[in-house]
Amino acid sequence: MRLLPEPGPARTLALSTLVNTVGRGTWLTASALFLTRSVGLSVAQVGLGLTITALVSLVASTPMGYLADRLGPRGIQLTALLASGVLTAALVAVRSFPTFLVVGVLMAVADAASRGARGALIAGAVPADQRVRTRAYLRAVTNVGISVGAVVAGVGLAADTRAAYVALILLDCVTYLGAAAILLRLASVPPVPAPAHGPRLIALRDRPFLAFTVLDGLMSMHFGLLNIALPLWIADHTAAPHWLISACMLVNTVIVVLFQVRASRGTEELAGAGRAARRAGAVIAVACVLFAASGGVSTPAAVTLLLAGSFVHVIGELWHAAAGWGISFGLAPAHAQGQYQGAYGMGMQLGGMVAPVVVTSLAIGWGVPGWLLLGGLFLLLGALVPPVVRWAERSRPAEAATAPVPVG
Repeated sequence: MRLLPEPGPARTLALSTLVNTVGRGTWLTASALFLTRSVGLSVAQVGLGLTITALVSLVASTPMGYLADRLGPRGIQLTALLASGVLTAALVAVRSFPTFLVVGVLMAVADAASRGARGALIAGAVPADQRVRTRAYLRAVTNVGISVGAVVAGVGLAADTRAAYVALILLDCVTYLGAAAILLRLASVPPVPAPAHGPRLIALRDRPFLAFTVLDGLMSMHFGLLNIALPLWIADHTAAPHWLISACMLVNTVIVVLFQVRASRGTEELAGAGRAARRAGAVIAVACVLFAASGGVSTPAAVTLLLAGSFVHVIGELWHAAAGWGISFGLAPAHAQGQYQGAYGMGMQLGGMVAPVVVTSLAIGWGVPGWLLLGGLFLLLGALVPPVVRWAERSRPAEAATAPVPVG
């Protein structure tokens, strides 16, 4: 139930993450209004720019992870944080779409480097049996940090002035520098030499791992249920009051902060992680059924069904996250944790890119049948993970797999 882990490398990583995500929450909340109201970009330009930067980040993820393996993850993480701080400050000078695109692309590369290095840093600084638990702590503090940042950003948004937006951007810049300063307390993780023979980017040649990455990425579309589909569904298709949108978000945030660490138990081994992924798909499917049932009923019934669906959904979210960490760490060779964590992150980015179209087309466009189809999709995706993990285990040397126990 504690927010921070015991003193040591995991706590240092958690504190650095907490500081950094306060700034991230500030930027995520204020970015759209800053770019449109202060910089003067159109909504279409902002959307195009964010799509391009997301693609750049996706493509750069695995190479940046490889770089973290070869040069040492701590140094790459520090460099990425410092570069992100400088580039965030450069947003103040953005006055046109081309300059926004240049800064955004560079920030995407820095973000890809940070993600790949973070996974390798956890793998190198934390004992193998504590890696998933550490990722769970980091996710909990990330939710706290983003929530605090969103509240801080609300002050700037209320002012709605150029000076207020600049202040929020500079705050984000400071949090990058603060996160880097805290990370200096962490002992350096030595680089891992590349194998003398064979290809370098082996993660992109590992077909079973890539299959898992695609399944996990598609499963991550469930985040779009809460952030995109559910608000539209509540507002336009149910008798529930609009404030329930915030209540559902609050249920999600609080439960993730309080129970992500506990939900990660048993996913340190591939067998347990595979079962957690299967359970995640099943309970997210149940959540879709509850959301579907909330349309066309009385207000009390709709409120009850939506809150119940939000609770069930976040349980699946906890299991899905923990399963992904256990599998991505467990299938990665010791000399390639960075690039494998980068490749694993590509799946999440893929899910984030396709989720808006898929969840709105099905849940909002088709209504109840669309919700049920989404539920069936998540059920299928979760069920496919264990056999794919078994395939991955059989395809690699025994020392590459952390847990040789068959997936049930």
